Amino acid sequence: MSVEYKNYYEVLGVKRGDSKEEIARAFKRLARKYHPDLNPDNPEAEKKFKEINEAYEVLKDDKKRRLYDQLGPNYQHGQNFEPPPGFQGFGGGGAGFDASGFSDFFETIFGGAGGGHQNPFGGGFGGGGGFHAAPSRGQDAETTLHLTLEEAFLGGRKSVSLQERVTGPNGMPTMRTKTLEVNVPKGIKNGARIRLSGQGHPGRNGGPKGDLYLRTAIQPHPRFTLDGLNVVLDLPLAPWEAALGTHVQVPTLDKPVELKVPAGISSGQKMRIRGRGLGSGAKQGDQFVRVMIKMPKKMTDHQRELWESLAEESGEFSPRDF
Repeated sequence: MSVEYKNYYEVLGVKRGDSKEEIARAFKRLARKYHPDLNPDNPEAEKKFKEINEAYEVLKDDKKRRLYDQLGPNYQHGQNFEPPPGFQGFGGGGAGFDASGFSDFFETIFGGAGGGHQNPFGGGFGGGGGFHAAPSRGQDAETTLHLTLEEAFLGGRKSVSLQERVTGPNGMPTMRTKTLEVNVPKGIKNGARIRLSGQGHPGRNGGPKGDLYLRTAIQPHPRFTLDGLNVVLDLPLAPWEAALGTHVQVPTLDKPVELKVPAGISSGQKMRIRGRGLGSGAKQGDQFVRVMIKMPKKMTDHQRELWESLAEESGEFSPRDF
């Protein structure tokens, strides 16, 4: 029996003498490039992804790689492979990985991808009557969960819709929309991860699904800015409010509070409202109110006279120390 020879080194873009570390780096680079989740509805990427997985399955394992390297003079891409006289196939100790979808060449060397397939050059894979792929857990997945600042502060239930890759009725991969209900912890910070058990990629051969991680991304707010777990609000004040002091109702992420502004406060100074930031318990942040003194854009002649009079009365005061 002859099958098309697979040059696994060429598939991964590595050399025959490269180390396992170099091979692993090449595999990770190609796997990211051709991963089906990043190339939906692209059969060529799907095919390439299977090829690099098959190549890595062999070259990462010392026993499989030694067996593969025994091919010697048959190491030529594109040739039909017929094992040399006395060639012994992989006779045991390799069960535990999933070979479904691998090529005939792989099955010829390492055993069939289902019960009853016999290695023609020795025993069946695993030392018994054929190769039986073990269940394997699906890969974890990660996506972004966009939140408003209020949603992050208050927490609660939130519906999330995302695309997942499934096998369609014709056996081909397809994408579908999945909606999940997520419990957002109160005060969750920007960049935190929420784990949804069993909502990741499906397992193989009956193995369990991986997990889904939602990484929070808090959207910009028209009024507040984030500073770690603290939130900052700019509070515009008239010059006379800053000079004489006042009481102002200021918004927070929860409900408005009345804030006492001391007389003589300067632009840029901050006042603290405790416990109105993100986080929870002892680690909850605060809200800072930053004073921004605003001048009237237009003045009447009388107002100008009053400001000039005030300037004369305040002659000893200088706002600059340079």
